[in-house]
Amino acid sequence: MKHIKYLIFAVTGFVFISCDSEEFLNPLPDTAIVVENYYQTDEDVLAGIIGIYDAIQGVNENTDSSYERSNRGVQVEYLLTEHRTDNTRGKTSEGSKADFHRYLIDATNAQSEDYYQSMYQIIFRANDILVYIDAASEENRAKYVAEAKFLRAYAYFNLVRLFGDVPLVTSVVGPEETGALFTRVDEAQVYEQIIADLVEAKDVLDNTYKSRASKAAAQGLLAKVYLTQGVNYGEAAQLCLDVMSSGFSLQDNFSDVFYNELNDEIIFAVQYEFGNSDESQAFSAEFTSFNRQGREDGLNLVEQNLIDDFAVYGGNRTAASYVALGTGTNISNEVIKFLPFGTDLNAVPEPTYGPSAQQAGNDWIILRYSDVLLMHAEAILAGGAQTNSAAAIDSYMEVRVRAGFDAVTDRPSVLTKEALLVERRVELAFENQRFFDLVRFGVANEVIGDYAASQGFSDYNVRQLLLPIPSREINLSDNVLGQNPGY
Repeated sequence: MKHIKYLIFAVTGFVFISCDSEEFLNPLPDTAIVVENYYQTDEDVLAGIIGIYDAIQGVNENTDSSYERSNRGVQVEYLLTEHRTDNTRGKTSEGSKADFHRYLIDATNAQSEDYYQSMYQIIFRANDILVYIDAASEENRAKYVAEAKFLRAYAYFNLVRLFGDVPLVTSVVGPEETGALFTRVDEAQVYEQIIADLVEAKDVLDNTYKSRASKAAAQGLLAKVYLTQGVNYGEAAQLCLDVMSSGFSLQDNFSDVFYNELNDEIIFAVQYEFGNSDESQAFSAEFTSFNRQGREDGLNLVEQNLIDDFAVYGGNRTAASYVALGTGTNISNEVIKFLPFGTDLNAVPEPTYGPSAQQAGNDWIILRYSDVLLMHAEAILAGGAQTNSAAAIDSYMEVRVRAGFDAVTDRPSVLTKEALLVERRVELAFENQRFFDLVRFGVANEVIGDYAASQGFSDYNVRQLLLPIPSREINLSDNVLGQNPGY
């Protein structure tokens, strides 16, 4: 994808506009004429659409280590999500990445700022496509609009859940119209836009793609939006049912979900290419620790209380989710859902990770079928403590049976919120879902607070359920952008 990005940036001459005319989160063309001259054909518009995915994909840290020049996209998302829960932590206690698991994030954190900017890259590239959509063929125009709006909704959904009120920008903003860039909008209004974009996307798109926006991806994401808001449970359940009748299915072998890429379980994934510096990802290597492969020590090591849950609830997922390397007191519990191509954990005298671990090609899965099954059960639960609904229990058990549990003897007569939450934990571990699940289920402060206390992280408090608005953006707005409480 990245070669298309370079083409787009070279032709359109994007710059960043701010109050000091140097840079901000909104990429604008130098002149409208340049952009109009580029977007002349359907192929040009499609190239622009692919460029939006490139912003999600991000730049491999081993290709360009500068956080000033290059955004990481989803490649740093685990820090903002998994590391702020009881799932994982970094090996070291030093540096800005360690600040996430120690609950020391501040408004100058480089990775938090990078993610914020990456999501706005997605948004503004989508907005730019919508301006010049008439260059597309009439046959494809509605689909391209729906695709751009799906991606905009995806980015805003991440932003509003992590940062709260954020600037809501739905069109390309000129230098004389920068007010929208500096105005934080109430969450409710952001959600209105997310829902409107996803409704349009689901009504227009089909299920041709797994690595691009699709009808099922829009349906599944919209269901998660409704569950997050705690509204429209019936509609969320129906959206899940619609996906469940669209031809997706669980892989028989849990490990195949991650290594048989774009399989029948995948609804939406971001693709990477092994060995290609412009198309690869770095997180697979950074997760290693016992035999270090990344630029830094293990950055996503598994916490003991998750290991304890795997022992009881994991079934055959356990061996395909993490591995304990080493002996005695030198044990490293490492994520193995995303091992780089060519990894051999049984190699003697120590594991090997293939010819180019720092240029890994593992896809990043944003939405898969088991997530939808568990959301279906959650929608039927409708915010309650338990349900005896056979439909909810059926969906829950479909996921558990794949994990090796018995369809009859392990089937509960009542499905509780606690059981569903722990099932989501072991099924979707290391897929950046835990933080959002805890918030959505209304137990984030309790669970994270207890965990932080057990680890001696005394700086945790409830305000940290929202990340700080990056101070760089506040400074560039001349202090018009406000900060979240406590930062």
